[in-house]
Amino acid sequence: MDEPHLKRKHALLAKYPEIRQLYGSDFSTFYAATVINLVQLGLAYYFGHYNSSHWTMILAAYFIGGTMTGIVGVIIHEACHNLITGDKTLDRIMGLYTNLALPVPISQSFRRYHIEHHTWQGVEGRDPDLPLEWEKKWIRGSAWKKCAWILIYPVMYVARGAILQQRWGHTPKRWEWINLAVTVLANVFVQRIATWRGLFYLFISLWCGYSLHPGAAHFIQEHYAFDDGQETYSYYGVLNIPFMNIGYHNEHHDFQMVPWSRLPHVRALATEYYDSLAYHTSWLLVHWKFIFDPAMGPQSRVVRDYDTFKSGRSLLKKIHQLNRKND
Repeated sequence: MDEPHLKRKHALLAKYPEIRQLYGSDFSTFYAATVINLVQLGLAYYFGHYNSSHWTMILAAYFIGGTMTGIVGVIIHEACHNLITGDKTLDRIMGLYTNLALPVPISQSFRRYHIEHHTWQGVEGRDPDLPLEWEKKWIRGSAWKKCAWILIYPVMYVARGAILQQRWGHTPKRWEWINLAVTVLANVFVQRIATWRGLFYLFISLWCGYSLHPGAAHFIQEHYAFDDGQETYSYYGVLNIPFMNIGYHNEHHDFQMVPWSRLPHVRALATEYYDSLAYHTSWLLVHWKFIFDPAMGPQSRVVRDYDTFKSGRSLLKKIHQLNRKND
């Protein structure tokens, strides 16, 4: 009926109330954003002025820039949950600051759509993370179509948001216009300082980092149903180190107020809950299984309609109230 996270959150807090002590923010995330901005802008300048090899730039954009871009996405994700400073306005500014490493304005729109994803997880027509109907019908289990779909994932993410925005009658908000203005100014600055070639390096990095890149596999890992009936999956592997624990997705959905650096502590406190769930240990295998398993595709999501979601939430609320009375 309802998504599993609110139920598990109540159960875990009843058993392990000390999890609340993990709530808060982690300002060290700002320093990570600063390093990434310096690395990416430095490489843009380098390829704009000192290295004319196209292949060297493309390889650097994939292995270095793509990785940096993936981490930028993680930091923007932290900012949209106010987990860097703990202040809504300051974390919006942190999102803008981190977005400087990207030539496309995503931080403020992502903030809006990601919160809606948490609110409406799996609800058709409301969860902006769900593939559109035509994606599911056209791609299905075709390996080459799934590979192409992952390669154009940056475009699809923007397209989904635009289509749902039009369907709901939403218009860009003030912070999204600010995000656009800041990004345009940053792009003008990069072009003037690092030339068009340097700006092109940032665009290639963006594309690589959000398409067929190991760090981008978390887009598939998080909610595609590799195990029958389970709709959210964590990744417990070595790439959680550079990618700031973005793999701890069940833990994040259960406790959105816990910053990235403390998510492993949530799992450590409640291993009997999280280790009993299916999880991934390799992002490379996530992409491999998703592409080459004919049963997998954009349709491999657990979905529910709005009425079912409402019924599940109403029932959960009644159970929670009853449990509080009995305490």
